[in-house]
Amino acid sequence: MYLVAGLGNPGEEYALTPHNLGFLAVDRLAERQGIRVSRRDSKALAGVGEIDGHAVMLAKPQTYMNLSGTSLGPLMEKHGIEPERLVVVYDELDLPWTALRIKPKGSAAGHKGMASVIRELKTSDLVRVRMGIHPGHPVKDGADFVLAPLGRSQRKELDEFIDYAADAVRAIIAEGVVMAMTKYNRRAPGLQNEEE
Repeated sequence: MYLVAGLGNPGEEYALTPHNLGFLAVDRLAERQGIRVSRRDSKALAGVGEIDGHAVMLAKPQTYMNLSGTSLGPLMEKHGIEPERLVVVYDELDLPWTALRIKPKGSAAGHKGMASVIRELKTSDLVRVRMGIHPGHPVKDGADFVLAPLGRSQRKELDEFIDYAADAVRAIIAEGVVMAMTKYNRRAPGLQNEEE
């Protein structure tokens, strides 16, 4: 079974903030695949279903972003899911808004939620889907920015961006990470694909 984990913060006040793009992508996958992500399991909301014939668990840790690993570690242990079957979806301030980057491994690059996951699982060989949130102008305080509501222009583009991220996750599961990278890694704006 694959585990697709969207990182974010629980609570209505965080629902439409940059830090919650991981949650939004998992919600979109759940909606498309008819999976209810509502069961409480290992400090996460989780649901099980299928994507392209593969058994998949979708999960949204409810620990707050910086402790995401303390939910995913026990969840994976409980259900016997190996790290190579994990796909983590989260926001990335180092990438421009609507850019998307699939990576098969690497450091957390300063993202505290991903750092928690790497620390808990004791490996950085984890597939991740990084969703760009940088607004294209200087950000004074990154911590404030990621928790502030998305701007009007970003909200207009949000639906397409979430769809694109959900497509990328589906491709990872259906076709493998290398093929998914070729198809879905993009720099934005303009949303053109790029090969790595």
